[in-house]
Amino acid sequence: HPPRGRRVTPSAFDRISPAFPQRAPWGTSARLRAWQAAALERYLATNPRDFLTVATPGAGKTTFALRVASELLAARIVRRVIVVAPTEHLKVQWADAAAKVGIQLDPGLGGRRRGRSRQYNGVVVTYAGVATAMLSYQTMTANTDTLVILDEVHHAGDALAWGDAVREAFQYATRRLALTGTPFRSDDNPIPFVTYAETPGGLISRADYTYGYADALRDHVVRPVVFMNYGGPMRWRTKAGDTIEANLGELTTKDVSQQAWRTALDPKGEWIAAVLRAADRRLTEVRRHVPDAGGLVIATNQAHARAYARVLESLTGAKPVLVLSDDAHSSGRIEAYAASEDRWMVAVRMVSEGVDVPRLAVGVYATATSTPLFFAQAVGRFVRKRRRGEIATVFLPTVPVILAHASSLERQR
Repeated sequence: HPPRGRRVTPSAFDRISPAFPQRAPWGTSARLRAWQAAALERYLATNPRDFLTVATPGAGKTTFALRVASELLAARIVRRVIVVAPTEHLKVQWADAAAKVGIQLDPGLGGRRRGRSRQYNGVVVTYAGVATAMLSYQTMTANTDTLVILDEVHHAGDALAWGDAVREAFQYATRRLALTGTPFRSDDNPIPFVTYAETPGGLISRADYTYGYADALRDHVVRPVVFMNYGGPMRWRTKAGDTIEANLGELTTKDVSQQAWRTALDPKGEWIAAVLRAADRRLTEVRRHVPDAGGLVIATNQAHARAYARVLESLTGAKPVLVLSDDAHSSGRIEAYAASEDRWMVAVRMVSEGVDVPRLAVGVYATATSTPLFFAQAVGRFVRKRRRGEIATVFLPTVPVILAHASSLERQR
């Protein structure tokens, strides 16, 4: 039997901000933003089975996708909605956003959200969850007209099994809407249902609608970001017992550059302590004008995250919020931090992408991940605008590849 969820109408969007999960910032409309309306118009005019939207973090991809879902449900083109998200925390955010517009999605959390309707229009699942129950989702989409929303679709390429599972599970879907914050390249694991275009640098995803960082800045949808680059001399001992010195950021061999970067991120080293002190001073300055402004440190792993938290506690006298894994407890900690005035949160790289806290204004990029896609997602944590005149500050290591990513974003300003 098809789901018996409540009838959804586009007018329900009067109850959701274009910028969910936060209030709409200064200068935006009470309903759809201009880019959301233009993308929706293109979608409805072409009625595509597959549609890829690239919209910079903070622009309002969730609101756009839910508007598409409400239009398709109202027109009876689909009877069910399945949202695939990267993390458990984002499942909760999607279910909350959908509920505000009358679309009831089951986030699969059992009794934790007992207030939700028992009649669902669909479900929210992670990419890992699709891989473990591929046949179940294949049957679901084969038997009922379904819209599948693939949030941050580049994650379908994180593991070969995930991409294969997404292809198999949703090959019979009536409609598929893919979302991402930045274009991505094809590698050994091409993303299903995405069209790629030839470029001098290789294959890159081809979007059906693009709304970039420069567009969002022009429309006052996001804040500008200022990058603070920190370098300095690094010294480490090799396995053979030799001591090597190099300046972080100087042009040298790839191996030496990587080792200098790892040395900088060592919680026992001087570099990270100096950067955390500078970032905390910056946060104090920001909080004079924005009292609830917060900071986020993105760490490579759990051990580093715990150590960075201890450094921040010694600086501030307050324990930062620690987010070490993607689970229900972490979701609760992120939500509590977002609603508080606590200064700092420290998150491991794997869950940082799911941290949507509009009050974040200062960031420390303390991870050795160097892909342009992850860098753009990380910076996206700090661009969500709440009021006029805000800027964000992100502290970076002076590593050439990271500085190149930062320069690319700065050129768009």
